[in-house]
Amino acid sequence: MAEESCLVLVKPDGLIKSLTGNIITSLSETKLKIIGAKIVSVKRELAETHYHKLKEEKGEEIFEEVLKYIMGEYHTPRVLALIYKGENAIEKIRTIAGKTNPEEADPTSIRGRYGRVHSKTGVFENGIHASDSPESAEKEIKLWFAPEEIVEDIYPIKEEKEECEVKKWA
Repeated sequence: MAEESCLVLVKPDGLIKSLTGNIITSLSETKLKIIGAKIVSVKRELAETHYHKLKEEKGEEIFEEVLKYIMGEYHTPRVLALIYKGENAIEKIRTIAGKTNPEEADPTSIRGRYGRVHSKTGVFENGIHASDSPESAEKEIKLWFAPEEIVEDIYPIKEEKEECEVKKWA
């Protein structure tokens, strides 16, 4: 198997329930390495881009509920974004994460242990997102991370000079 990268998001319900340590500990069983990590306040544009396929697959109502969920309207407006890298990373992570629907997930998986289906909205509060293919991983990693936020070059990059304002410590 080839080396691959996988985006993992500890979603707002995972953060508000203080499950971050438990989730990272579970994922450590994969023996993969973390090459990027950050806390993100998810804005609507990021959420819409990440979940763009969901609108076509599940409809406008579910799409809007999922956006509210990932943007933290039900819990906290934060997500922990991680990039794992290693051999067969996606399959290893998705096995430990479990099925998307927590009610169908293996009870020993992350989603089986910590997830629930929100009774009012039908949204899966499953604690974690994991890329489902190398193609999705590349799109998602490029969406959630800038090249300088990752400790290894995993995709081709180009150097550009930009004139812009940058926040610096005072």
